[in-house]
Amino acid sequence: MPLNHSVVGVPGEPQQRSWTSKDALLYAIGVGAGLGDPLQELQFTTENTAGLPQQVLPTYGVLLAQARTAGDLGDFDRAMLVHAEQSIELHKPLPVAGTLQTSATVTGIYDKGSGALIQTENHAVDPATGEPVVTTRSGTFIRGEGGFGGDRGTSVPWQLPDRAPDHKVTQQTRPEQALLYRLSGDRNPLHTDPAFAGRGGFSRPILHGLCTYGITGRVLLHELCGSDPARFASMSGRFSSPVLPGESLVVSIWAGDDGTAQFQTAKEDGTVVIDRGDVRYR
Repeated sequence: MPLNHSVVGVPGEPQQRSWTSKDALLYAIGVGAGLGDPLQELQFTTENTAGLPQQVLPTYGVLLAQARTAGDLGDFDRAMLVHAEQSIELHKPLPVAGTLQTSATVTGIYDKGSGALIQTENHAVDPATGEPVVTTRSGTFIRGEGGFGGDRGTSVPWQLPDRAPDHKVTQQTRPEQALLYRLSGDRNPLHTDPAFAGRGGFSRPILHGLCTYGITGRVLLHELCGSDPARFASMSGRFSSPVLPGESLVVSIWAGDDGTAQFQTAKEDGTVVIDRGDVRYR
């Protein structure tokens, strides 16, 4: 069965997702909060520290805004599917606990030759008021599903400044990072099952792309926003290489002068794992 192109442009049924203080804490630990100095991020990892009310990492909004699309994408080997790109826009800071109502729409299915790129846009609102809270856009790449003669899509020009980064921060991941992160909802066996990962061409289970994204988001929050989620407006990036749990990540940031910055996340050997990174902050 080929990919189901009839879903493009059709909004899925709105769905609600609720979360608690504990869920937000678990997500923070899952993306490495407190791994270096446990005392530096207590506002994200505890709910009862004197003088530090609990706050929520902005990138948690990517998970909270997930929803089903209007129909199944088709019959293909799920081991061939990888996360290709992700963006998030925060219209307001996420509360410690709450409920969002999200609708998801497949906005395009593009023929990349060796595979197909599926792009999706999600809008999450406060179900009581209808006010927007989170908007996300994502791309997934399905290897082996290209060659159907469709549009290849477009790419926005992106280039790093010709100078050293303004910030460069190394973050160590845990060997069990994927086992911890999956407790926030992504149970894809690509990140835990060696046999499933082998079907996808990987020597061992890889770290969730959104875990690497969340780790990077933490660095951007601290370096550009003074650790204040209310100042974090948006973040986007393209996943360019897999990460293995236990590897170190180096986040390099080039700040602009207008509340914007560019970033790349790489392994210590220089392999870029998140490319074409853009962030806006207040």
